[in-house]
Amino acid sequence: MATSQDDMKLTFRKFEDGEHTWSSMHDKIFVADESHKCPVYVHRTPPCQGSCPSGEDIRGWLQIVRGIEKPPQDVSWQEYAFRRSTDANPFPAMMGRVCPAPCEDGCNRNEVEDFVGINAVEQFIGDSAYEGGFKFESPALQTDKKVAIIGGGPAGMSAAYHLRRRGIGSCIFDDHDKLGGMMEYGIPGYRIPRTHLTHEINRIVEMGDIEVRTNTRVGKDVTVEELEKEFDAILWAIGCKTGRGLPVEGWEGTPNCVSGVAFLEAYNKGDLQVTADKVVCVGGGDTSIDVVSVARRLGKISNINEKDRPEEVVHGYTAHDAALTAAREGAEVTLTALFPKEEMTATEHEVRDALHEGVTILNEVMPVALVKDDSGRATALRMAKCEIKDGRPTPVEGTEFDIEADLIVSAIGQGGDLIGLEDFDNGRGLMDSDQFYQIPNRPGHFVAGDIIRPHLLTTAIGQASIAAESIEHYLKNESQVKRPKVDKHHFNLLSKLNEAHLSPIEFHANEGDLRGTSSAKYAVHNYEDRASSEIIPHDKLFLGHFGYEPRLKRKEHGPGAEEVLGHFEERYDCYTDEEAKAEADRCMSCGMCFECDNCVIYCPQDAVYRVKKDEATTGRYVATDYDRCIGCHICSDVCPTGYIDMAMGE
Repeated sequence: MATSQDDMKLTFRKFEDGEHTWSSMHDKIFVADESHKCPVYVHRTPPCQGSCPSGEDIRGWLQIVRGIEKPPQDVSWQEYAFRRSTDANPFPAMMGRVCPAPCEDGCNRNEVEDFVGINAVEQFIGDSAYEGGFKFESPALQTDKKVAIIGGGPAGMSAAYHLRRRGIGSCIFDDHDKLGGMMEYGIPGYRIPRTHLTHEINRIVEMGDIEVRTNTRVGKDVTVEELEKEFDAILWAIGCKTGRGLPVEGWEGTPNCVSGVAFLEAYNKGDLQVTADKVVCVGGGDTSIDVVSVARRLGKISNINEKDRPEEVVHGYTAHDAALTAAREGAEVTLTALFPKEEMTATEHEVRDALHEGVTILNEVMPVALVKDDSGRATALRMAKCEIKDGRPTPVEGTEFDIEADLIVSAIGQGGDLIGLEDFDNGRGLMDSDQFYQIPNRPGHFVAGDIIRPHLLTTAIGQASIAAESIEHYLKNESQVKRPKVDKHHFNLLSKLNEAHLSPIEFHANEGDLRGTSSAKYAVHNYEDRASSEIIPHDKLFLGHFGYEPRLKRKEHGPGAEEVLGHFEERYDCYTDEEAKAEADRCMSCGMCFECDNCVIYCPQDAVYRVKKDEATTGRYVATDYDRCIGCHICSDVCPTGYIDMAMGE
């Protein structure tokens, strides 16, 4: 479970109990007229980005929001942050709301008091882009070849976006009447406002040369062979929209036993307006939390007509009339999970919200049987306490109990819907992929997203960006040696210098003394970029620099148990400009200078100096006069971000 450190006091100490002796300074400090090791400015990847499955340059757009990295002339900082954010992920408004934020778990600020509210700032970036009407650029097409993308969910839309940025057109096929996949049909609107989702989808399509064919199922309406004739490559991004049933006898064919995926799709289509008196959902992940939260909002209707029972709607036999909602009453909703509350895979705050909304959660239990009436309907779900033995849940004998139920929902996992595409089934209801996201033994066929292995939305988005790069190589008949990396959207000093009109001058080998570069204008001296290979840990930082600053949390409007019925308003308010800047300012800028001046202030030799303002930019705020430097390492010790290594000379 994702965790936060609410109400923590600052506990960082430079030295731990028992540390009372200094290590030898012989290797670090020498006499004043010698310099063995001098500072080098080393750029590394922060753990937030290293934890992000779509590889966003999180530190980069936080630096922009807080005002450290300045935008180019005539570009607002809001738009500049949007450009940096969407270099990797085209859905900032969506990810800022629903991503479980592994970046926040990895944040080094957790070692001080609490993580930076990365999700909240990302929502701000996405909502600012929505309000500002920011558009994506539409580069010229680089080829007349075209790619078929099967599935218009997060993976498919991300692939279309990244291909288009590479100058490659595509055609998206989807078997629904709207694009969005699980974002549209799997996540409730009070978590993802449909106005913002539609806007972020349309912004991709509006790049041009992205054709859309909805209500078209490949394998039924269009054959694979037809696609292979029409298109030069095919990307399968069909997701996993088939829910797994409970492993209990009689599940299949019991009318009031449904999957969580089907339940949520019926709700998101607007067909499901009310649910049952007693709803039991088996799960523990985010999908199960959505199911029980929706059930509490929909409520029940006493003496409901048989044709209006929720399972009839979920199975697609009928749809509810909106007039039914006038007679809603509160439903009794229970969620069961195999693991203790702190080990549930659902995001912590989603579990907290479900409890606040009146959901009963039973932990460390498992289903063992259905209890049915004479008509074949389930009337209860028999549970037992469970233990995990050899990695498998095992019921504890003699602990069985029944939970009465009118509707039982299974949210224990998902699989692919490969009807008509059986040749692609790897035997587990999924598709196989090699390291380049190509389907083995199927030239021209690529795959991304949940159909490989169900995971996070941001994982699907990151996989699609890698697949887009592989497709480009394939269309150019180029061989690939190394797998493309998702974690590649790093700050680039040369690009920044070019943007600031500070590019190094042209190098001429026949001019001048070439033995050094510290004063030369054709080279960027004493700088090293290790971002592609190193993630900077917290023990490389000077954490003592940072004071206690509690996280600025987004304002929430989560309803309590008494208000939840019919409550479909969005939970979170967006930050204001000032709030976004204040929270971004908590970022410790791990692995990159944030212009604190510590190295300049504490250098005893005045060797470290600020670069002239007309020559400075992000990553080039300070430099070292090596004629003055004595290798004392103080600048490195007091650098909060771990940007300075005592490496020159080795």
